[in-house]
Amino acid sequence: MVRSFGGRRVVDGVSLTIQPGQVTCLLGPSGCGKSTTLRMIAGVEMQDSGEIYVDGALICDTVFRVPPERREIGLMFQDFALFPHLSVAGNVAYGLSGTKAEKRARVEEMLARVRMERFIDMFPHQLSGGEQQRIALARALAPRPRIMLMDEPFSGLDNRLRDGIRDETLAILKEEDTGVLLVTHEPDEAMRMADEIALMRDGKIVQRGAPYNVYTRPVDRASVAFFSDANRLRATVEGALAMTPFGRFLAPGVPDGTEVDIVFRPQHVKIDFDRAGVGPGPTAADGTAARASVLRARFMGNESLVEFRLDHDGAVIKVTVPGVFLPQAETVMWLRIRRDKCFVFPAKEGM
Repeated sequence: MVRSFGGRRVVDGVSLTIQPGQVTCLLGPSGCGKSTTLRMIAGVEMQDSGEIYVDGALICDTVFRVPPERREIGLMFQDFALFPHLSVAGNVAYGLSGTKAEKRARVEEMLARVRMERFIDMFPHQLSGGEQQRIALARALAPRPRIMLMDEPFSGLDNRLRDGIRDETLAILKEEDTGVLLVTHEPDEAMRMADEIALMRDGKIVQRGAPYNVYTRPVDRASVAFFSDANRLRATVEGALAMTPFGRFLAPGVPDGTEVDIVFRPQHVKIDFDRAGVGPGPTAADGTAARASVLRARFMGNESLVEFRLDHDGAVIKVTVPGVFLPQAETVMWLRIRRDKCFVFPAKEGM
């Protein structure tokens, strides 16, 4: 699918397949085209080119268009979008067809699924944020949609409630065998919820796969940095090797004279104490140790973040350590990085 605004492509050739009972997270920074993609699938936004199918049946191209209410697609948004003038029963029944008795039975069934039966005659303003989220889920599922589109539906909940309600919601969706496309800009949420992540940037899907694969096999430096802090060393390749303060890194197939970035996460740096100016010896697994001084150390709750300045070139390296580890500023230490957790990418200007 393609969608442009003011001559700029905000969605540029996006292609997705959503399987029944599977959660696909469309993950990316704000403004990358995630919500526009969702709106086109829902039918509230028209694509400039491309086609949309549900169970093999065409529901939209640039000429033919099935109305949103007939697409068998459910929607959940950040603000829940409950109708304030309707009771809980009225909200859940909205969009249902059939007799009054059939609608009532479906409403009661869905409220039981989300454990909200006792609120059936109440109104949205009488409910907490978590309760409103459950009602929004019941309403979205009541018409038995084939696909559920969710645009950051948990962002309005406080942290105390979010994890539990998120897990409950996903359990119900999987029980219903509903295919889910969830939009989020939070990597932790995508890693927790998704069966598959589609990482989006500048209107394009740059990487797609299981959360483990997307995290451990990033396609570029920006993909590494989106999921966590990332350290970078820039080096020039000579003889398929890139020289750094941490020793040589393999760069097979990269022409001599090419600049590359060696990228690694803070949790993959090992710290050793200085022993009268001597550090640990080199190993195949961890390379060569580089001497560094502590800039600052902060306790972050479950871990400590320590920033070092390398003696070699003054580069700043971030390291995370489980628990409490707060060395004094200017303390000399030696750093090593796990070779199997490093990524080598062609360097890009301005990055």
